[in-house]
Amino acid sequence: MTTLLIRAARVIDPASGRDETADIAIDNGTIADLGANLDAAAADRVIDADGLIASPGLIDPHVHLRDPGQERKETIATGTAAAVAGGFTTVCCMPNTAPAIDTPTTVRGVLKRADETAACRVFPVAAGTVGRKGEAPTDVWGLIKAGAVGISDDGDVIASAGMMATVLSLVAEVGTVFMQHCQEPSLTRGAVMHAGAVSTRLGLIGWPRVAEEIIIERDIRLVAVGGGRAKYHVQHMSSGGSVDLIRRARDAGLPVTAEASPHHLLLTDDLVAGESGQAFDTHAKMNPPLRERSDVDALRQAVADGVVTVLATDHAPHTPDEKAEPFEDAPFGIIGLETALGGYATALVETGAIDWPRLIALLTIEPAKLCGLDARGLGSLVVGGPADVTLIDPTTKWTVTEDDLAGRSRNTPFLGMELTGRAVATIVRGKVACSRHQAASSA
Repeated sequence: MTTLLIRAARVIDPASGRDETADIAIDNGTIADLGANLDAAAADRVIDADGLIASPGLIDPHVHLRDPGQERKETIATGTAAAVAGGFTTVCCMPNTAPAIDTPTTVRGVLKRADETAACRVFPVAAGTVGRKGEAPTDVWGLIKAGAVGISDDGDVIASAGMMATVLSLVAEVGTVFMQHCQEPSLTRGAVMHAGAVSTRLGLIGWPRVAEEIIIERDIRLVAVGGGRAKYHVQHMSSGGSVDLIRRARDAGLPVTAEASPHHLLLTDDLVAGESGQAFDTHAKMNPPLRERSDVDALRQAVADGVVTVLATDHAPHTPDEKAEPFEDAPFGIIGLETALGGYATALVETGAIDWPRLIALLTIEPAKLCGLDARGLGSLVVGGPADVTLIDPTTKWTVTEDDLAGRSRNTPFLGMELTGRAVATIVRGKVACSRHQAASSA
């Protein structure tokens, strides 16, 4: 007996090159069959997906679930509720928690809480240095063995070149990936937004592009000096100059990748000045900051050219009280899981930069490969594989409201914005975790 049948979807699976109208039969948490005209009478439930895309479950390799220690902002339960509302079936959570995810015990604790409360799959990314202080390396092998899928001090950079070289060596030995938050701290002291004409006009301390670029350039050289053995990934790339550095590194054959986030592909620093709403809106304050139109264009081109191989939200919840502080004092960060797919489609597909199959690759098999999740069958749709599926309406236009936000926090600059493309059903381990799609029936 088939538990669930998805009927007449446009099945896009970049991992296998599949792009065709087909049915998907799901049973016992796995894909039982995939093809045309499967037997609907044998299914407990049928979803009519005519006009929809059926994608492998979306994967976000960069989210902040704030658990442990910052549950007032988000929890594993609320953060994964936001994830499935946005079409994500897997998220990788960052280690800037309290305490930091820097021991095998804390990794196992996150996995245990996820097993008990999460609406989707959760994999921790563990810290590269003890306490994320940049002073002593963690037990990288022990962290990966405990279940971490990558290493990062995200929220902070590893500022010491010597320590960075040590961590890269450990990452290479274990065969995992290091994800860098690229920010030279001495160049960003007191900075709250991009350094440019807008920051000058507003009288705010600016955050120069070079603060990101100098770390990327340093780390690429360290990867090269280490023989190109360590996988190195740039998080939330924001600068056109950074794009050039990543392009050259990849052309040289180094194992260097980079991600882009929805806000850096859609928004500019004009938002801080109130061009589209309220001036000094703290929902326009994030790290790295929104930059200029030339940077947005460079990032979109980087996605089109294959320089950016992964898309990630950097979902960063904060409480309303924190974001109600004056602009200079409010914390950096915005949420993104619920709005990401529409943001990406609006920025990249609607503009003609890429097509839907490429967008889906950037959200499925590419992040799966980055974190080694492809070895677990994630990021693809194959018979016998995990039944993680996202159903997408690629043409629907929708305006973001607070009712669309399923997590604990509301700190997004996308409220009131019209986006194109949306997840209408999210299936995790063969079960519908979230649905706004009405065309379903019982067989």
